[in-house]
Amino acid sequence: MEANTRGTGRLPAAFLTPGSSSFLDFLEAHRPELIPGRQRLPEGVIEAPHGTTIVAAVFDGGVVLAGDRRATMGNVIAQRDMEKVFPADEYSAVGVAGTAGLAIEMVRMFQLELEHYEKIEGAVLSLEGKANRLTAMIRGNLGMAMQGLAVVPMFAGYDTDLGRGRIFTYDVTGGRSEERGFAATGSGSVFARGSMKKLYREDMTAQQVSTMVVQALYDAADDDSATGGPDLARKIFPIVSLITEDGFRRLTEAEVTEIAVSITDQRLTHPNGPQAPLL
Repeated sequence: MEANTRGTGRLPAAFLTPGSSSFLDFLEAHRPELIPGRQRLPEGVIEAPHGTTIVAAVFDGGVVLAGDRRATMGNVIAQRDMEKVFPADEYSAVGVAGTAGLAIEMVRMFQLELEHYEKIEGAVLSLEGKANRLTAMIRGNLGMAMQGLAVVPMFAGYDTDLGRGRIFTYDVTGGRSEERGFAATGSGSVFARGSMKKLYREDMTAQQVSTMVVQALYDAADDDSATGGPDLARKIFPIVSLITEDGFRRLTEAEVTEIAVSITDQRLTHPNGPQAPLL
């Protein structure tokens, strides 16, 4: 940042000057070109991989956030095993739909934002505060969204103050809504939400709600070509994460495989899905 400090082993003055607890504000002042929404784009239409469907549901003790693995570019499958669900910090996670490269960059920036705040303030942001920080980041990407490079994340976490899981969804302008019970975003969201609407109950356990979200992603893949369902041949399955009072935990490959194989077996006799709420 400052040429006279290069090679001296000393940090530039910018790093030693007291300022905002926001990492984004720090970049805005010293390296604004590193903010994703500030990057200059070439003229014309840009073809870029897009991530698709993210789902979440609250259960008694926390919240589950899950996503399929497919990324598309037009009518082509660009990637079959993309990761779209990431821990934001110990008690929250973010799932991304939209332009894949920008989405992952935004997630990394969001992780840095929360870590920077904690280091500067010596305290953890409330879940509401984290959701607000993500709003600002999405709004900063509005210029790119208007050119077709939109990022639409879903944020979920365990609110340690209220002692329950919460879900927040966003639109491309940064508009934020808190969802009750369950939510879906991305190209297959209509089908995933319809699936969860039939299966969801407020008293579900972590195991039941994990099965439900994989069912929802299966239904989304059944009707939306951009959403990838469980791929038994390649052993590619949805990413499912749980956030509880114990923190963030991603289900192991063995756990998700067991759920996916069970659902696939059920669909051999009931191709349209369960006929009654999960037991």
